[in-house]
Amino acid sequence: MTEMVFGTVPVRAGEPVLPRWWRTIDKWALSAILMLFGVGMLLGLAASVPLAEKNGLEPFYYVKRQAFFGSLGIIAMLLISMLSPTQVRRIGVIGFFFAFLAILALPVIGTDFGKGAVRWISFGFASVQPSEFLKPGFVIIAAWFMAAAHEVAGPPGRLYSFLLTVFIVVLLALQPDFGQASLVLFSWMVMYFIAGAPIFLLTGIAGLTAAGGLFAYNMSEHFARRINGFLSTEIDPRTQIGYATNAIQEGGFFGVGVGEGTVKWSLPDAHTDFIIAVAAEEYGLILVMIIIALYAIVVVRSLLRLMRERDPFTRLAGSGLACAFGVQALINMGVAVRLLPAKGMTLPFVSYGGSSVIASGIALGFLLALTRTRPQGELSDILARRK
Repeated sequence: MTEMVFGTVPVRAGEPVLPRWWRTIDKWALSAILMLFGVGMLLGLAASVPLAEKNGLEPFYYVKRQAFFGSLGIIAMLLISMLSPTQVRRIGVIGFFFAFLAILALPVIGTDFGKGAVRWISFGFASVQPSEFLKPGFVIIAAWFMAAAHEVAGPPGRLYSFLLTVFIVVLLALQPDFGQASLVLFSWMVMYFIAGAPIFLLTGIAGLTAAGGLFAYNMSEHFARRINGFLSTEIDPRTQIGYATNAIQEGGFFGVGVGEGTVKWSLPDAHTDFIIAVAAEEYGLILVMIIIALYAIVVVRSLLRLMRERDPFTRLAGSGLACAFGVQALINMGVAVRLLPAKGMTLPFVSYGGSSVIASGIALGFLLALTRTRPQGELSDILARRK
């Protein structure tokens, strides 16, 4: 209807796919994402070598695997970023369906790799964490439900999205994977708020979440142990948090020097959950601030573009993906500096992990596709042309 009244923005007829993609993509966000992967490879050269030696592998075994999986993630991101919002929705829903089936199968075919949580499906030569692939698909399908509620005589999409969220959160908490469950809930609350949810309803949901956390604390020894460790006034220097905290303090502003850090020899998860501690120790606060700035560029640039978007699905899905990406990074770094309890969450596109980097590539591909400038994409463009 708006196009009928105000006219349309002309399309460049016959323009090839790649030039059109390059003209419409957010180049700042794309550059920041590629730089994050480069930083991850740089840190992997330091953090993963000790682990390879402990496991009797060649020094750069994990670096090569990260380069391989990271390349797949980048290729997936670039290809998906060329899609239209309709195609993004279709692929997201299909991806959610398969990831959801994989999570349902975890109690039967899943493994915990000795970490106390059944989150992975092992194929021998590699393993997959379905919850990583569930997140971007969940955001897409939840945004689709909410956007459908804006249509005339549309379905109760907000209710459908809420019921789906509750089911997914419970399913993840049973693994237990409280980190991913909280991230799913947060992304849904962001989209629900943008969709026009009353603040008192969101407050009530936050209260129910707190009550659920208290229940989990009383019923799950795994969850209680992490909360108790976080609330303790003393830090055991022999724990991962203790090693990470000491490494960050030792790094100071400029770091102890490339290759001179020692935390990578003590932390079993130095290449994954605590890779920011390696960055802080060897390169200091400077590199940590650069990493934070790169994440901020992706999130802020995406949200600014989405503020001008008129399509409800694009606006909701893009906001959910951007906020989930940024909050996951904040959670990972917050755990390392002991601002948050340990959650076992990777640093997107920086930490080692095949599932993590490929799923992050898919999610960021969705985000880049949704934030591309498109004909009739912004009401301000149409009004400007009418003047």
